[in-house]
Amino acid sequence: MRVCQLCGKKPAVGRTITTRGLPKKVGGIGTKVTGITKRRFKPNIQKVRVNVDGGTKRMRICTRCLKSGRVQKA
Repeated sequence: MRVCQLCGKKPAVGRTITTRGLPKKVGGIGTKVTGITKRRFKPNIQKVRVNVDGGTKRMRICTRCLKSGRVQKA
């Protein structure tokens, strides 16, 4: 699964909105929504060997936790 084992970050849900037409401020009659599609924002998760309790352990950690220094790489 795509879940960070430290912070619990997982895929977020969003959507893309497709529009058509010329905006009113440019001289058109306005933009119309022609479609809404669901999408997922996936976290950047890496398998990393980490020092935990004096030993090494392989964990799945998001890059935000790696950059912030929450864990010490083995």
